[in-house]
Amino acid sequence: MSLSFQHVSFGYDQATSRLFEDVTVHLERGWTGIIGANGTGKTTFMKLAAGLLQPQQGRIKRIGQLVFCEQRTDDAPEQLPSFLASLEADVCVLRGKLQIGEDWAERWPTLSHGERKRAQIAVALGLYPNILLLDEPTNHLDIPARELLVDALRAFNGLGLLVSHDRDLLDLLCRQCLFLDPPHATIRSGNYSQAAAEREREDMSIAAEREALGQQLERLRGESQRRQVKASSADKRRSKRHLAKGDRDGRAKIDAARVSGKDGKAGRLAAQLTGRVGQLQDQISTIKIKKQYKTHFWLEGSVSPRRRLLYLPADIVPLDGSRTLHVPDFALLRDDRIAITGANGLGKSTLIRYILQRIDLPEQRIVYLPQEIDLAQTRNIMEEVRLLSRDRLGTVMTVVSALGSRPERLLHNLDATPGELRKVLLSLGVIRNPYLIVMDEPTNHLDLPAIECLESALSDCPCALLLISHDLRFLSKVTERRWHLQQDGNRITISQQ
Repeated sequence: MSLSFQHVSFGYDQATSRLFEDVTVHLERGWTGIIGANGTGKTTFMKLAAGLLQPQQGRIKRIGQLVFCEQRTDDAPEQLPSFLASLEADVCVLRGKLQIGEDWAERWPTLSHGERKRAQIAVALGLYPNILLLDEPTNHLDIPARELLVDALRAFNGLGLLVSHDRDLLDLLCRQCLFLDPPHATIRSGNYSQAAAEREREDMSIAAEREALGQQLERLRGESQRRQVKASSADKRRSKRHLAKGDRDGRAKIDAARVSGKDGKAGRLAAQLTGRVGQLQDQISTIKIKKQYKTHFWLEGSVSPRRRLLYLPADIVPLDGSRTLHVPDFALLRDDRIAITGANGLGKSTLIRYILQRIDLPEQRIVYLPQEIDLAQTRNIMEEVRLLSRDRLGTVMTVVSALGSRPERLLHNLDATPGELRKVLLSLGVIRNPYLIVMDEPTNHLDLPAIECLESALSDCPCALLLISHDLRFLSKVTERRWHLQQDGNRITISQQ
């Protein structure tokens, strides 16, 4: 089994530049992490590998049966009914390992996104691929479900490509990482932490080299200016214009200097330095340093004049079947930063909808980012961005840039990736001066640099936050209180911590 990219180039029709240019990569057995910011082509690379897209130049060679699991879980896998009905021992074991319900094909619309993701990957593994491509496999998974998935993926013995924002998963599975930085792709050995540390050392070395060359350039420029002044003085000295007509000795000395070449020495030295300055400038221009963006982009007016945004008395909310969610009485204040945690399927998203239906704030002052947005909605949102006024569009693009994406690429693509769309939605929210931001699994689909940018941005956010997430590392950096859902029989309760 193997997968080879041979001098592959690819770009989308409306883009101003190619996404990949002359990429050559050879992959064999084992897991390879695909690393890059949103919009750098991780999903495109996977689709090229799967044959869903064709390169404009070059060749992609696959040896072995290939299965691709995409990010989205809108539709049930085509093979799910046969997978659930199979009596093969290995399939039965796989269903048990990932705790796949027998009725999940019929219940697909009511399944949580975490349950859908488990089913999607179980079906893929049940096809016994030699080459397995996974795009964000831990999206929506709670901690127990993630552990089940990790065990199943560690047992996979083929060639795997893994796009994920889960740093621990990349460290557990990957023996090498492919870093995408359009239009180039670079393989680095080791798991994510090892490969990222190597890349950081390289970046620091490049930055140090550029700084040293910059200092050398400044010294040369200063010396060049001094030489030019000296050459100018020499020119004046060898000019006969200032001599009297009868000054034969002065004219003879100037003629002798010209014949010997001594009079042009300063000019030649100045010209040599000018040439060295130009060469050094050319050398510096070839060293590219990644641009860093500030994440302070919050607009004034994003703090509610009211201290209490919401008060709700205790209530019982019916869920599916006979289960009920018991909501205690609580208040939501303008500076609250609350995390909502709990296993998949316990009603975290239901709790969010319950709160949003009862909060008394102007609609434009509330920003809500759901777990998933389908492709039709994505296109509508991107069309909305294109119709913004110049000033508001500028602010949106500033926020998108601060979160690590290239705004010019977004403007040419209605089918934004889920990660890019999350950045756009947050950007659209920022220009509304929100009093409350509600995010359901905010780190899903985001690349690793974007998660760090989002952590920094939300830490600086002036309004109230209400966040659902299984990423405890992320929550610890941006929230201060926690509502945790837990189940006891058919009764789901909320503890406030």
